[in-house]
Amino acid sequence: MKHNVYVMGLAGVAAALALPRPAFAEEAAGGADILIPKMAEFIPALIAFLIILIVLAKMAWPQILATMEEREKRIADSLDEAEKTRQKAIADRKASDDIVTDARRQAAEIVLAARQDAEAERSRILAAAHAEAEDILAKAHTSAEEERRSIYADAAASIADLSVSVASKIVAKTLDEDGEQRRLIERYIEEAGSLNAD
Repeated sequence: MKHNVYVMGLAGVAAALALPRPAFAEEAAGGADILIPKMAEFIPALIAFLIILIVLAKMAWPQILATMEEREKRIADSLDEAEKTRQKAIADRKASDDIVTDARRQAAEIVLAARQDAEAERSRILAAAHAEAEDILAKAHTSAEEERRSIYADAAASIADLSVSVASKIVAKTLDEDGEQRRLIERYIEEAGSLNAD
């Protein structure tokens, strides 16, 4: 390319030297004669022009055409590459949109599953707490019933002992050792207690 510029520059200098220089004095005198070339000036100018044209046609013009074709090819390749890049960007955008959509769907599924698991765990905890509360209440009722029976039995025994003691003091004699009167009193207290429980 630099070689072509150098050749074209030399051709331009040769053309400038080959062209005749008009005499300024004649130009001022003649008016219209300036436009019509003289044969002595025209033939060397024509020869110089043809030489420059041949040099340019042989040396510079093929290089210029090759450079233009190469540039045109590079531009076409660049346009093709840009179109491929654009198509790839569109495909990548669609793929990334699909990935984002899938990720959002999976996130929604995970949240829904977590809510369902949390609800199931909550139900399980509530059921376990309810069962434990029922068990505690049942044990408390059983314990209270046992305590009531124990207190009632102790009270009945105390009342029987007190009654025997009072009766023996009143009668002023000791009741028999086998405790027949004691059994009668305890049976009476049990019957009275069952009547009160109803």
